[in-house]
Amino acid sequence: MKEAKILIAEDDEIMRVTLSDRLSRNEWRVDEAKDGREALAKIHQQKYHVVISDIRMPHASGFKLLEELQQVAPNTDVIFMTAYGSINDAVACLKNGATDYLLKPFDMDDLVIRVERLLENQTLKTRYLSLEECCQKFRHPIIGKSKVMQNLLAIIKQIAASDATVLISGESGTGKELVAAAIHYSSNRADGPYIRVNCAAIPENLIESELFGHEKGAFTGADARKLGRFEMADCGTILLDEIGDMPLHLQTKLLRVLQEREIERLGGQHSIKVDVRVLCATAKNLAEEVQKGNFREDLFYRLQVIPVIVPSLRERKEDIPLLCEYFMEKLKQTREKPLTLSNDAMAAMMEYEFPGNVRELHNIIERLLVLHPTETVQSWNLPIDIVGSGSQQVENVQLLASAVAQAEKSCIMRAITKTNGKKSEAAQLLGISRKNLWQKLKLYELDL
Repeated sequence: MKEAKILIAEDDEIMRVTLSDRLSRNEWRVDEAKDGREALAKIHQQKYHVVISDIRMPHASGFKLLEELQQVAPNTDVIFMTAYGSINDAVACLKNGATDYLLKPFDMDDLVIRVERLLENQTLKTRYLSLEECCQKFRHPIIGKSKVMQNLLAIIKQIAASDATVLISGESGTGKELVAAAIHYSSNRADGPYIRVNCAAIPENLIESELFGHEKGAFTGADARKLGRFEMADCGTILLDEIGDMPLHLQTKLLRVLQEREIERLGGQHSIKVDVRVLCATAKNLAEEVQKGNFREDLFYRLQVIPVIVPSLRERKEDIPLLCEYFMEKLKQTREKPLTLSNDAMAAMMEYEFPGNVRELHNIIERLLVLHPTETVQSWNLPIDIVGSGSQQVENVQLLASAVAQAEKSCIMRAITKTNGKKSEAAQLLGISRKNLWQKLKLYELDL
């Protein structure tokens, strides 16, 4: 953190200047205070990332400074210095909220390292809070009043309180990630981190480092230690999405993590304990993958402590109107006018099988919001895959009517375009009266 601001509160001038000179070499902005009163004034004037203070100072002690910082700048780290220290003093400092404790005389390079670590932790904390805020912003509710969805919500509520591993299965686009997020945010780990990893999106040669981290020099290009996703998720939850695509050699390591609750970084010599709840999601049939030799049988049974199956959209078609309403409300900022589906359009949507599930429905609504010129969507405005689905006896008539209406609408639009918007000439070109043309423009909601 190049723009870090550090305050040194020290009544010994030689010590104060020495500290300031040494810390300034790291391109940090360093201010000085010669006593407690001046230090208190400075922390009220601006924010500091780190305050390095002697415990005993004229006019106000280091503990008074710490107490004030906890009120005006609780995220500021405080390092105490003293020449009269003991173990009891160190414990007292840390109990009162200090971040670190140094006994004079101390090595200046050691101080620099401690400050660097504090600044790195502050940067990580800021990024974490930003990501958490982003995750909260983009969290979506689970929409559905159908029986299968009510059963699913009941299962989520029931299993959220435990720390058991959950295997979430379902077709692509059904909302498996929403289910995983609901489990996490309904659990007692909701205040902890929620880390998501798409096992299919990370190259095979990088996924081990992503999951478990690595030490400096572990491989070419490993210039610094890197924390893995499991360490980032400590005291929280990790979602391993598309778990069926995890390479076999990593499945063995994952099995050990689940059994021993510890990981080992690449290039590391020691095991690291982690307290993480593991959620897995897959669109594959893992039992079949086991039979094919693509997935370890022991891992499969270890993951499937609590199996959760997310229903496809065709299994809960009564939720389609609710989902359409939710998506139209959520995406309405893309157009000025509201959008509604006619009864025929909704009937066609209810007949459609939606192979892409909820994701496909979302994309269709977004497309209509962007491209449809009028407020009401008719059945002939829907994609041909939807209009062409449904029962044969009823749909043959609907398709004929839709085709005639679409052809008539297209002819009117071409005629008006050819006559540069002149309605009378367009009516003559079409061989109908001007009144008839106006009626058809109103019928098809064409504002030309």
